[in-house]
Amino acid sequence: MSERPEPRGPVLVLVLLVLLALLAVAWGAGYQAPDEPVLGAPAAADVPASPGPPAPVAPAPASPDPVAPSVPPTGSEVPEVPEVPGTPAAPTATLPGGRTGVFDGNRFLVAHYGTAGTGALGVLGETPPERAEAAVRRAARPFWRPGQPVQPVYELIVTVADARPGPDGDYSHDIDRADVQRYLDAARAHGVLLLLDLQPGRSDFLSVAKRWEWALRDPYVGLALDPEWRMGPREVPGRTIGHVRAREVNRVSGWLTGLITRERLPEKLFVLHQFRTDMLPDIARVRDRPGLALVQHVDGFGTRGQKLATFHAVAHPQRFAMGFKLFYDEDVRRMGPAAVHAIRPRVRFVSFQ
Repeated sequence: MSERPEPRGPVLVLVLLVLLALLAVAWGAGYQAPDEPVLGAPAAADVPASPGPPAPVAPAPASPDPVAPSVPPTGSEVPEVPEVPGTPAAPTATLPGGRTGVFDGNRFLVAHYGTAGTGALGVLGETPPERAEAAVRRAARPFWRPGQPVQPVYELIVTVADARPGPDGDYSHDIDRADVQRYLDAARAHGVLLLLDLQPGRSDFLSVAKRWEWALRDPYVGLALDPEWRMGPREVPGRTIGHVRAREVNRVSGWLTGLITRERLPEKLFVLHQFRTDMLPDIARVRDRPGLALVQHVDGFGTRGQKLATFHAVAHPQRFAMGFKLFYDEDVRRMGPAAVHAIRPRVRFVSFQ
């Protein structure tokens, strides 16, 4: 009896079908449709990109101060002081003559400079506050020009630099509050601006300015910073010429703008004294603040040629209104109103010491 052949044909077909099925499963397990994320895996936006080679970064400008500002998680730069949004609201008080801007009407400012009770630091202290108005108006009158009225100013040194440290060790002292109030009363009575001048010694300008907030709340009162008397931790007034960085100036101006906004005050005079470039080496970084009339006041004394050379060496008229100081005793052939008005860039504020 002959053997029947084994049915190999069907078996081979079945084996081939099984192999094809296994291949399809294996290929399907490794495939993922482009628009269907794997369940449980992070979405494409949450997957960190490969670091790759770092992109080139331009060097950051050097900070004017040794300590760089910290950066919050958002990456925005921390301002020196809290910024006041927008322009200050319309003031509820006015300056002399009912105006709201210091230089409105093309005004030319003329000041007597000094401190209370003594003429040693300037002409303002040679007379009591009640009689100071007549003296400063006499000095201001020759500067009048058609279309350019004059505005008298008392520039009162309220924090005076000292050659000795004093009880708090900051080499400066504040004059009596009552003396400042007398000048403020006289200013209000006669339509004169009052400019508080700070010589902080080893303290910083903002700490000192805050002590005079009570007076700066008045619409007639402005602020002047004198870097000549801003000492470092080992410096002594009178032995060295001080300096300040723009960052400290910006802290003060930001604080003052905030005060103007909160109190709805008119524009305030904000003066920076200077006669050497190293007194304010980064002056170009000083910010223009809403509500402040910025003045760079050039203080050099000597001959006319020396004074003009100093003026042109430090002047930044693109950023500031320009000021100029005249010394009764130290100047040689002191410049008169015509010579001052002829200075270019144009001077808009003169003080007599």
